[in-house]
Amino acid sequence: MSYLSNADIEQIILPPSRDLGGFSVRRALPAAMRQMVGPFIFLDSFGPVRFGAGEGIDTRPHPHIGLSTLTYLLEGELLHRDSESYVQSISPGEVNLMVAGSGIAHSERTPEHIRTYGGKLTGLQNWIALPKVSEETAPLFQHLGSDELPTVNGEGINMKLLAGTLHGRRSPATIFSDLFSAEIQLQAGARYRIDDEHIERAIFVVSGTIELVGQDGVYGPDRLIVFKPGAEIVVTANERARFLAFGGEPLPEKRFIRWNFVATDQERIRHAADLWREGRFPGVPGDDEFIPLPENFN
Repeated sequence: MSYLSNADIEQIILPPSRDLGGFSVRRALPAAMRQMVGPFIFLDSFGPVRFGAGEGIDTRPHPHIGLSTLTYLLEGELLHRDSESYVQSISPGEVNLMVAGSGIAHSERTPEHIRTYGGKLTGLQNWIALPKVSEETAPLFQHLGSDELPTVNGEGINMKLLAGTLHGRRSPATIFSDLFSAEIQLQAGARYRIDDEHIERAIFVVSGTIELVGQDGVYGPDRLIVFKPGAEIVVTANERARFLAFGGEPLPEKRFIRWNFVATDQERIRHAADLWREGRFPGVPGDDEFIPLPENFN
């Protein structure tokens, strides 16, 4: 559900919850009234998920084209495997960035050492649409440790830049267009200003409650707030709060999104779907399961 607001806020989106086979996620983008913020075309938040001994999260191999995935965990651990033979676990504070480009398949599962005793998982995943000239770029994978990501600390603020540029800092994450993505934690009473160096900007509240200087309203967890271009954004934490700030320059062409595919050309999506349906998409070494193409895909 989403609705329009006034002043410097363009939209507020309340994401619905979706069941992905026993694993519930809240999907803020794409929404009925908003497909993208800058090049970001997808935002899922998940958890906290808790599971017992012998249980875990199992996202079986599935394909992507025309996008990058950016995964960031707040709790727990996941093991990534893909068709380019990358195998990499991710823990809180780290970034897994996967560029699908011309086509990649991957899985995300609970590692065996976690599955043995049970555990929990909380995190965020964005999809970033690639510019038209980069849609067919070669697939690649990049893992960034927490100490590799630029930070700002002090005055009740802890900012970690996951991708792109913000406040004169640049993340080493591989990107293809103007964008930023940052995790920001504020102590109660602290303020954080998000400058207008990027055309489109939004924040997704993960925990706590915040207010916006000059705006009415208090915003709690699972609210996506999209701002008008040029708006002055100063966030104040009513209590200890955590949110994702992201955005960038919008891409000029329309994007089509179907299942796990993003492209400027629907024919390109149909071709990728045929490859997956017919078993001609690259497989994931060490993980021979797969998620079939949805029955209603045509």
